[in-house]
Amino acid sequence: MSTVALAAGRYRLERRLGEGGMASVYLARDEELDRPVAIKLLADNLAGDEAFRERFLREARIAAGLAHANVVAVFDAGEEDGRPYIVMEYVDGETLTDSLARAGGRLAPGRAVDLALQACAGLEHAHAAGLVHRDVKPHNLLLRTDGVLKVADFGIARAAEATRMTEIGTVLGTAAYLAPEAAKGEDATAAADIYALGAVLYELLTGRPPRAFGSLAELALPRAPEPIRPVRELAPAVPERIEAAVMRALEHEPERRPASVAELASMLTVASPDPPTLSQPVAAATTRLRRAPAPHRGGLRRGRLLAVGAAAVLGLLALAGALARGGDSPPPRPAVRIGPVAPGATPEEGAGNLAEWIRAHSR
Repeated sequence: MSTVALAAGRYRLERRLGEGGMASVYLARDEELDRPVAIKLLADNLAGDEAFRERFLREARIAAGLAHANVVAVFDAGEEDGRPYIVMEYVDGETLTDSLARAGGRLAPGRAVDLALQACAGLEHAHAAGLVHRDVKPHNLLLRTDGVLKVADFGIARAAEATRMTEIGTVLGTAAYLAPEAAKGEDATAAADIYALGAVLYELLTGRPPRAFGSLAELALPRAPEPIRPVRELAPAVPERIEAAVMRALEHEPERRPASVAELASMLTVASPDPPTLSQPVAAATTRLRRAPAPHRGGLRRGRLLAVGAAAVLGLLALAGALARGGDSPPPRPAVRIGPVAPGATPEEGAGNLAEWIRAHSR
């Protein structure tokens, strides 16, 4: 390629990382910030479409608003000699497609769930910002060498979708992960991303996608879909609860799938045979699903103090009652189960809870 620098020399292209029907990706150097970046340069045949150029850049700038550990960051976007480009975080690693092939075609259930949870975290962050990916598939999930998974190409899929691209390889490569409603041309929602992620997880566990299409005519055939084979028919070692979560994500009707990516993550977390091996910064909703945070030391200390104080108050109340009775020994009353004092988020709330507890147990 004749172009070796972009943006008046700020970005210097070093080598090609990959090429597809829509764009070529290069490793480049950001001379201004002295860091490696990945640059996606739009293909010549699409760069001539002015409407698509504008859409490509607009979607890239929307995607630049995302900031999450499990999403490939978009730093910049522009045009060079009429060819739009976007500047992204360089991920030192491989696509999940490559990783799966290197692993022999399938992954252990615990590992597959761990990767899916990271994808859930990135997608949940995007959905909260109002963005739907539309093209979740192994090729768009990048696995860094340190084990962090990154969801790539947010917004780009929407731009490509609007051009009604018909390149056979591109369409068929995506079709295996395409939600039924998206295949029919309906507006893609978060439910479509949930289906696609379920299809990816199905492939990680079984070694094959849930559906395969040999031609565009087969893809467009208006017929009821064949039932998807249960995961455990192909991979009996997969726990039943993981199979249930995957098959739920692959439901034909969107309303029968998990209501959100966070709900899918919750199902997978409970079903996983092993606790997640990675502790990545994730969206707040998904963080709560992975594991409840340990109580703050200050909260533990306040809880212990409240418990000790409650015990002391009960002791004083019992002593006062005995003195008032003048040492009489009334018949023993049935034992009453006394619950603990509810902890408070603040010292004031804790004190209020203690007061309520005393009133309830001093009658």
